[in-house]
Amino acid sequence: MERFDPRARSDIYGPRINRAADPLRVRLVPYASIMLGSMLPVLLIADTMPLLPSVGLLVLLAWRMVRPGLLPLWAGAPLGAFDDLFSGQPFGSAVLLWSLAMLAIEAVETKFPWRGFWQDWFTASVISLSYWFLTLVVSGAQLTPELFIVAAPQAVFAVLLYPFVARMVAGFDRFRLSRSRKLG
Repeated sequence: MERFDPRARSDIYGPRINRAADPLRVRLVPYASIMLGSMLPVLLIADTMPLLPSVGLLVLLAWRMVRPGLLPLWAGAPLGAFDDLFSGQPFGSAVLLWSLAMLAIEAVETKFPWRGFWQDWFTASVISLSYWFLTLVVSGAQLTPELFIVAAPQAVFAVLLYPFVARMVAGFDRFRLSRSRKLG
């Protein structure tokens, strides 16, 4: 009787055991997706203000809620600085607000260790609407009812986009942790 030898397998992909995810991909995918999200609203500008909300913030919130503990608390500061470069806001506003968002999510996670999708969506909505309002205040523009009417689509999109962004981040996370082929 012939004995089974897993090393003698004639699989074109090599052995299926002892393959790990690429360490570079594991570290870079969350940060690269947040940075790409920060650059996205620049593409859709209607007259004087972007139509899209801060997609970078939504991606940051999604990463923090889909994979708690993956991003350190201090990650909001450098990623917020990158967002400030593309958003047109005064430099430092996203640094402060993204850091406060990370602290708020940490407070919610310690208060409610059991979470579900609806609580995550509610938390992300409250944080993104607060961010929307505070960026209007910090922008230096005259706060008029017309400004709020013109900026309201951003607030609505921020609330409605979160489930799609969270789903996209879950796909990025699967890609980030997928096993790479072992060469040789």
